[in-house]
Amino acid sequence: MIKSKLGILEKVDLRNVWETEAGDFTPWLASEENLKILGDTISIDLELEAQEKAVGPFRADILCKDRNYDSWVLIENQLERSDHTHLGQLMTYASGLQAVTIVWIASHFTEEHRSTLDWLNQITDDSFRFFGVEIELWQIGDSHIAPKFNIVSKPNDWTRSVSKAAKAIEEADLSEMRLLQRDYWIGLHEVLENQAGQISGRRKAQPQSWMSYSIGRTGFHLGAAMQRNENSIRAELYIGNEDAKKYFKLLKIQEEAIQKDLGYVLDWQELPEKRDCRIAISLSPADVENNDDWQRQHIWLAKKLNDLYRVFSSRVRALDLTEISDLEN
Repeated sequence: MIKSKLGILEKVDLRNVWETEAGDFTPWLASEENLKILGDTISIDLELEAQEKAVGPFRADILCKDRNYDSWVLIENQLERSDHTHLGQLMTYASGLQAVTIVWIASHFTEEHRSTLDWLNQITDDSFRFFGVEIELWQIGDSHIAPKFNIVSKPNDWTRSVSKAAKAIEEADLSEMRLLQRDYWIGLHEVLENQAGQISGRRKAQPQSWMSYSIGRTGFHLGAAMQRNENSIRAELYIGNEDAKKYFKLLKIQEEAIQKDLGYVLDWQELPEKRDCRIAISLSPADVENNDDWQRQHIWLAKKLNDLYRVFSSRVRALDLTEISDLEN
């Protein structure tokens, strides 16, 4: 028998938390932890690409990538009930960005707008998907306010199609090398789980030569990569955004302290011919085709990934581009 007193769920007005869509709600939703809540609701692994993305004379609220399928996800949000203006913007943005998945978030959907999304899902092929999602806020007494997303419209047989697509990928005629790559990362993820560090192995292994892991800030990620031509493997912090060179310089100032914390030297690759940068360490020799050597390689990669997270996570989150002008002066 439950003896303690139970609380009562109370709905909170969205405007009590977010005064404006562009200034308050969009930045909140664009954070990694909140995109994960939305992503879990619609079964998509979301990674932020841009806020207020220009599409001709308009600006879309949030543009993301579906990590599993490397496809575009467009998110348009409003704190009021759905309206014709946002529906028109959705169609304009989807056309301009060639978005594969379009997510419309509102406090409430009218029946006509929900029906319109259902109709769009019926008449378009599998390359376009439309979601209608209502956002709610709830609280028990003086507890923290919690968000809740509710799907009111989704692609036909979405849950079934996601499972079917995942199964198709797994059972497709992958080359021998692709199968080896997938099995290699499965082994690494088992070691990551056993080490129980900050980098989780609870994610899907992909049949490709690299895997990426979150470090807590958009545009930065930790990576593990095969370098078959060099008979080596690599662990890295990868900076992949338009300000990568500036962020790289700010981290380079801390190089001595970073390498002292690590206890070993890193390879600082500014990659002058590219937009992005990386800070890495490699193990050689490391033949990824030699299954008998995988345990040694996986233990090395798992330790290095957790090491990089330990020394870079707080530094990456603290990076401030306003400091770059002082550095250049």
